[in-house]
Amino acid sequence: MFSQSISSSPYSLYGLGSLYDSDFGSIPATGSSGMALPSDNFINNLNPASLGYLPLNHFMFDIGGKAIATTYQSSSKTEKRNNFQFSHIAFAFPVTKNSAFSAALRPYSSAAFKISNLKLPIENSQEFYYLTAAGSGGLNNFDFSYGYRFGNKLSLGLTGTALFGSTTDERSYVVSNSLTTIHKETSYKGVRATLGTQYKIDSTFTIASTFKAPSRVKATKVQSVESITGGVESVFEYNKASDTDDYYLPLEIGIGISKRFKNNLNMTLDYEKSLWNDTNQSELFGNFVNQDRFALGFIFKAKKDTRSYWDKIQYSAGANFDTGYLEVDGKRINNAAISVGLSLPIENTFSALNISYSYGQKGKVSDNLIKENYHKISLNLSLDGIWFVKRKFE
Repeated sequence: MFSQSISSSPYSLYGLGSLYDSDFGSIPATGSSGMALPSDNFINNLNPASLGYLPLNHFMFDIGGKAIATTYQSSSKTEKRNNFQFSHIAFAFPVTKNSAFSAALRPYSSAAFKISNLKLPIENSQEFYYLTAAGSGGLNNFDFSYGYRFGNKLSLGLTGTALFGSTTDERSYVVSNSLTTIHKETSYKGVRATLGTQYKIDSTFTIASTFKAPSRVKATKVQSVESITGGVESVFEYNKASDTDDYYLPLEIGIGISKRFKNNLNMTLDYEKSLWNDTNQSELFGNFVNQDRFALGFIFKAKKDTRSYWDKIQYSAGANFDTGYLEVDGKRINNAAISVGLSLPIENTFSALNISYSYGQKGKVSDNLIKENYHKISLNLSLDGIWFVKRKFE
């Protein structure tokens, strides 16, 4: 199996496609860790409870994109692909001095792949068939979040998510002298809830947790099926609308910590467990399995109050490891990455241009599997405006 995709992984063949990594602010530079960070100078999309620390009268806006260079490697060939992807757009503003609201739109998954002449065994037989497949589309993620802070230590948050989108999948199966073609367009829609907490042990140490509720994403399809055998064409279905198997999102539980050292070095550590086994889903070419994700990050800023622009720059680094939620031929499709980045301040507000670089590997070269080596540059523009202030001078 080998991908000819221009915008996604060959593993987007499975389920709803490859899940997007859409992080706001400087989070891409910290290995996608930061569940316990407050939204005091940027929008933290990892935990809605962080909104309880949004400064009063500040309106925050965040938009981002990614440039990705990927090398796909199989046991027989290597191919390179470059692409640029929209990441997210989001805004947040305070409702009271202890609470805030945010809304964000970002891709949830991407299904973009092309596979040619994949040789596969016929079950309970010594014969083989050949598969050619191409797909496109994906799901969008529209979040509405609210966070409230109780006193100076505890903050709670809730996110309501609307998932919607469609995928197109065209597959051809060749068995002996018979060609069967299936064209399918599937539409999805669903909702999901996330609960988040943050608790300050002291001024330098914060713990956090998130709970993403399991959810069903309803699906409907329009499908055409035709076959050619011995030069005779037969049409079995033509644009037939019907229900199809719904997609199930698992219960996801996350915990995180944030620890500050000597006022200028901050460490973040996150762990997340996704219980895919409980969704009882499987794919023709693989299975869904429980997923573990570990992320570690460091943030360094020379001085808090300084006139020097260079001392205001924030430096970040991180790493993460993800066991993956797919198992193909008994092998996990895991992912590991390291990252570094800068947060360049704009004027004398919380506004900043966040630049990060990541290098990672996904999958492995084994049997029919693909190994991905990728270089990723993320650009996030975080803008801060002072709103809702009554004029003192006309």
